[in-house]
Amino acid sequence: MKSIRILLFVVTIGIIIGCSSQTSNVDTTLSTPVTVMDIKPRTIREYINTSGTVYAMKQATLNSQMAGEYQLRTNPATGRTFKLGDRVTQGQVIIRIQDREYENNIAIDAKKLNLDIAQQQYDKQKSLFELGGVTQRELTDAEVSLANAKYSYETALLNLEKMNVTDPFNGVIVDLPFYTQNTRVASGQQMVTIMDYSQMYMEINLPEKNLSTVKVGQPVLITSYTLPDDTLKGTVSDLSPMVSSETRTFKGNLLISNPDLKLRHGMFVKADIIVNQKDSVIVIPKDIILSGTMGKTVFTVNESSARERRITLGIESVDSVEVVSGLEVNNQLIISGYETLRNGSKINIVR
Repeated sequence: MKSIRILLFVVTIGIIIGCSSQTSNVDTTLSTPVTVMDIKPRTIREYINTSGTVYAMKQATLNSQMAGEYQLRTNPATGRTFKLGDRVTQGQVIIRIQDREYENNIAIDAKKLNLDIAQQQYDKQKSLFELGGVTQRELTDAEVSLANAKYSYETALLNLEKMNVTDPFNGVIVDLPFYTQNTRVASGQQMVTIMDYSQMYMEINLPEKNLSTVKVGQPVLITSYTLPDDTLKGTVSDLSPMVSSETRTFKGNLLISNPDLKLRHGMFVKADIIVNQKDSVIVIPKDIILSGTMGKTVFTVNESSARERRITLGIESVDSVEVVSGLEVNNQLIISGYETLRNGSKINIVR
């Protein structure tokens, strides 16, 4: 019995020693889960940001040039009278001021008849002059009569044109004061306001430090705060060389293309002036860069561990930066989980 107990004790000790030895061979090193991105050549742009109000390039408020009966015309594009928001074309009559007495006083038909008669008389005298049938003085008198008839007729046409409120350029009706049809309005009354905002401009004020960076002709990206998903294109059209002694800023203007009329006169927008652009360079997110005794660093994948790399930066955009040295194309850059890493830390790539 004693020998059996000794045997059991030895076996038990052997099992314990064996388990202990097996446990000691297990690798207890922990790895940090990370996500990565493959570095590929990209384009990066450096911006100078500003904001301001955009204005239509063309705007005209038209007033009545005479008193008479107000007649709002029919828009041929819609089949109804003109309304706010209607597009109009250059030369289109929007409103007519009717006054029969005024028209009769102009006597346009009589003046046209006088012009025809004067033209016929001049042609006759010219033919006779070439045959020697009339003197130079008689031909000159006929020429003067023709000129006077032309001036009289053209003046009558201009006076008749005062009865029309005519669109001076392609645009949109943005203000149309209400008047009852066929009621009498006075001369000088506001009739309609037209805007062409297919081209817009924006006044800017930039800090003095940007004087040597911003140039005429540089492209601009325009974003409206009410239309954040739509980006329009513009250019720097002109710049003042003077710096304000009070604000330490200089003035400029941006010209903005707005073909679909997405921007409206008076909107507040953000403008990103592209002052530098590089193509096919290494670009990484700004927020993964660490600062320490080594300077600016990031982590890349080296087999199953992290490798700390010191980098040199180039131009910057809002959330990205160019890497001039320290990284190569196709390196796997660690973009999350890097906060607790050290050079050589074990990592586990999470897809």
